[in-house]
Amino acid sequence: MASFYRKWRSKMEFGLFTLPVLICVAVAFYIPFVMTVRYSLTKWNGISKHPKFIGLDNFRQIFTGDANFTNAAWFTVKYAVLYIVLINVLAILLALVLDAKLKSKTWLRAAFFIPYILSLVIVGFIWKFIFMQGFESLGSSTGWHIFKMSWLGEPGLAFISVLFVSIWQSIGFYLVIYIAGLQSVPGDLKEAAVVDGAGPVRRFFSVTLPLLAPSITIAVFMALTNSIKVFDVILSLTGGGPGGTTYSVAYDIYRDTFTNNLYGYGTAKALILFVAVLIITVIQLTIFKRREVEA
Repeated sequence: MASFYRKWRSKMEFGLFTLPVLICVAVAFYIPFVMTVRYSLTKWNGISKHPKFIGLDNFRQIFTGDANFTNAAWFTVKYAVLYIVLINVLAILLALVLDAKLKSKTWLRAAFFIPYILSLVIVGFIWKFIFMQGFESLGSSTGWHIFKMSWLGEPGLAFISVLFVSIWQSIGFYLVIYIAGLQSVPGDLKEAAVVDGAGPVRRFFSVTLPLLAPSITIAVFMALTNSIKVFDVILSLTGGGPGGTTYSVAYDIYRDTFTNNLYGYGTAKALILFVAVLIITVIQLTIFKRREVEA
C-alpha cells in the first residue's frame, strides 16, 4: 500500500510540474495551429466576426490559379538550394582555415560572427544603402562597371543580392558549428592518416569530412528551414521587387494576409508552407542521420 501511494504521489508531482509547460505549449502552438486549420477553410478579411466557410476552395485556387504563389515557390526553391550549398561549403572552408594555428583566428572568428548578431531586417536596410548609394560612389570613383550595375533593379541581380546578403549575415553561425565539429575530430586519427602517407586533401575527405557528419546534419537542417522561411531580408532589401520577382513564399503569405486582407487565403498558404517544411526536414534528417551511422 505504501509503495502504491508513493508511485501515485510521484505521478501527481510530475503532472503538477509539467502542467504549466503543457499549458504554455498548447497556448503558443497547438491552439493557434487548430485555428489556422479552421481559418484556412474560410473566406475572411480579418475584420468580420463570422468568417464564411468555403471548404477547400482556398487550396484549390492556390494550386490551380495563383501565379504569384507558383513564382514565389520557384524563387524559394532556387534560393533554398543555392543557400544551403553555398553557405555550408563556405562555412566548412572557413572553419578549416580558422581552425588552423593562426595568431588572429580569435579576432577573425568574432568578425565573421558579429553580423549574425544583427537582425536581418537591419542588415537588409544597411545593404540596401550600400547597393544604392555606396556602389554609386564607388562606381564614380573607380569607373568599375560592377559598381554601376543595378543590383536591386534587375531580377537576376536582385536575386543574387538577396542571396549574398543572407549568406553574409548568417555564415558566422554555421562557421561556429563546423569549428566545433572540427575540434571534436580525434587528433590520433589525423596523425595515423599522416603516417599512412595521406595528403591534406585525402585526410579531409577520408577522415575529417566523415566525422563532421553530425555537424553537417545540424547545419543543413538549420539552413534548410531558414531558407524556406526567408522573409525579413526580402522585406527590407528589395520589398519583393523588381516587379515581384523576389517574392518568397513567406513574403507572398505576408502580402496576401496583411496587405490584401485575405486572411483565410493567406492562412491556407501558411498551412501549405508548414506542411512542406515539415516533410522536407523529416526527409533530410532521415537521410543525413542514416549517413552518420554509416560514417
